Amino acid sequence: MKNLITTVLCIIPVCVLAQHNEYEVSSYQEKGAKAPNTHYIGEAWLNGILEADDETDFNITKATFKANSTLDWHKHSSSQVLIYVDGEGYYQERGKEPVILKKGDVIKCEKDTEHWHSSTKDSDVTYLALYGGEEPTTWTETLSKEYYDSVAKKLRK
Repeated sequence: MKNLITTVLCIIPVCVLAQHNEYEVSSYQEKGAKAPNTHYIGEAWLNGILEADDETDFNITKATFKANSTLDWHKHSSSQVLIYVDGEGYYQERGKEPVILKKGDVIKCEKDTEHWHSSTKDSDVTYLALYGGEEPTTWTETLSKEYYDSVAKKLRK
């Protein structure tokens, strides 16, 4: 009986490891890499969870922005879906009023629609971005700190 238990205890870890080697597993819970400060103000981290390939025609990226951080105006060559998983952020499409989005909110931005999104002044934000496999981002205009501050003031609770 002792030998049977020992054998089972030795085989289980081998089976578990063998199962993990057959799959490519990533985690959206990892913070990711600190993003280079090129098209945003503040601090951001990106975790490329899934990249488009021959069989999957979309990407999933987790983005985390510290409070008081924002992206510049931009657009995508496909629609983009943002799923807010933590915190609060500002979102605005060109020609429309800005809004606050929070944990649990989901928003779809249509293809080639100029927009920006960010954390709020007082809250970090984390969202999952789903977008097509083509070149995802065209940066169109710098979002000034003054404009961001005016949106924050306007939307202050």
